[in-house]
Amino acid sequence: DHAIVKRQMSGFGGVVSFEVKGDLWSAAKFIDNVKLPYIAPSLGGVESLIEMPAVQSYWGFGPEKRAQIGIKENLVRFSIGVESVEDIWNDLVQALAKVE
Repeated sequence: DHAIVKRQMSGFGGVVSFEVKGDLWSAAKFIDNVKLPYIAPSLGGVESLIEMPAVQSYWGFGPEKRAQIGIKENLVRFSIGVESVEDIWNDLVQALAKVE
């Protein structure tokens, strides 16, 4: 919840999670079409990194267990790096357009 975060923190991090419209394959298509971020489960570099937790971090759990713990098949985690905001935005927009 954004209001709680604002009360508890003086700044915000650069990792966002979002769900791509569709299923696991829609999210995979999105990931395959981004050009800037590296596909990597480690979200700790200065460059932008992107991953699908259902495939990279939690694949061994199986779909039922992932659903129980809130890891949706279409979930994407994106660690925003030092690249230009405009370049990152344009890359995300073009990749999302290819999913529709």
